[in-house]
Amino acid sequence: MAHALHMTTPQSFKHKDYELHCSAKALDSGKFAPVLVVAKQAWPSRPRTIATRGDDCPTEDSAIDAAHVQGVEWVQNYG
Repeated sequence: MAHALHMTTPQSFKHKDYELHCSAKALDSGKFAPVLVVAKQAWPSRPRTIATRGDDCPTEDSAIDAAHVQGVEWVQNYG
């Protein structure tokens, strides 16, 4: 019997002058890696994919949470 793979919808957050687009990438190990794209809310926005830590998140939601936390850190450090 085939099971449908549940995929959490990517989430977008606003932090200061940036949009943080957070999602999860399924890994072969059955865990998830956080995926983070940061875009400034001004023209030109130039979205940037940011390298993230934590390729061993047990769920999609925890990977999205990890991406969000790292996005806030990125804005504080480099934004």
